[in-house]
Amino acid sequence: MSSSRLTLACTAGAFVLPPEGRIAVFRPAAGADLSALPKPRVTVITGNRCDHDFFAAAGFATEVAPVGPFAAAVVVVPRARALAQALVAAAAASVPPGAPVAVDGARTDGIEGLLRAVGGRVAIGSALAKAHGRIAVFANPGPEAFADWAARPLPATGTGGVATAAPATVPGSFSADGTDPGSAALAAALPARLPARVADLGAGWGALGPAILSREGVAELHLVEVEHDALAAARANLGEDPRLRFHWADATRWQPPAPLGAVVMNPPFHAGRRADPGLGRAFIAAAARMLAPAGVLYMVANRHLPYERALADAFREVTDLAPAPGGYKLIRAAAPLRVPAQVPGHVHGPRRRRA
Repeated sequence: MSSSRLTLACTAGAFVLPPEGRIAVFRPAAGADLSALPKPRVTVITGNRCDHDFFAAAGFATEVAPVGPFAAAVVVVPRARALAQALVAAAAASVPPGAPVAVDGARTDGIEGLLRAVGGRVAIGSALAKAHGRIAVFANPGPEAFADWAARPLPATGTGGVATAAPATVPGSFSADGTDPGSAALAAALPARLPARVADLGAGWGALGPAILSREGVAELHLVEVEHDALAAARANLGEDPRLRFHWADATRWQPPAPLGAVVMNPPFHAGRRADPGLGRAFIAAAARMLAPAGVLYMVANRHLPYERALADAFREVTDLAPAPGGYKLIRAAAPLRVPAQVPGHVHGPRRRRA
């Protein structure tokens, strides 16, 4: 979000706060400036662990889901359209009729289209433009106006033998419409036997979980995911297997309770619309730090991504795991080196893409 747009809306009288009551701010990114709002009244609502921890450390009240009522709301528009609509619906369900709801976003994240869709359902004020984006405010007509936009589990089709039944995903999650070809190829290429302790970094809704659990030798599977809703979907999809451990955490910072025998991952490489291979390199470095001296990394990546140097810096042995489908590379890296942390900032769930 742009703090200048929110400030503009407040100072121009477009976003007039009620004299009392809490203010919900949905999914601001870490680093966002919320100084235009009275901090003691603000509750930041986000399921992204990095953003949640940033605002909690800054002294804001934080929740992973809205627990109302609120007197006003601000929706920070993410790139994923389904998630943006779900946030508008959540805001409308969290404030009383007539309460102000501000919708703020960058043009590159689809704010223009979202405001047109909102304007087709409710009267909105003039959109104020600044910093390559827009902010607009509407008086909440009531939750029914956006009820069909509310977040619901999405059925996804398993492919490549990864999922044996249609799993549930969530709006805005990676590969929300089914297992992506890269993950399917990685699942099929895993060896018949894996070490006892395994982690799936950036596990999402658990697409790789069934394949890992089906291998001999697995006694613990740690699923590490930065998005709270995606991790909840993974819990639902993978059931009550006693080998499962779920961790709501930034995979580049998480530390396992004991060194791992294997890491399996399809790391992200986009932050918003900007390609950032540094995210994948941070995952590689994190995997090397987590593994035991004889540990092995199994990963998939888009073929064009420049990970070779990062792999060579983090592992003594790097080989192709198996022939990969077009556009992908499947990698096996063994004998980890002790590399320093390489965290390129925060990793954001719906703002990222993987192979």
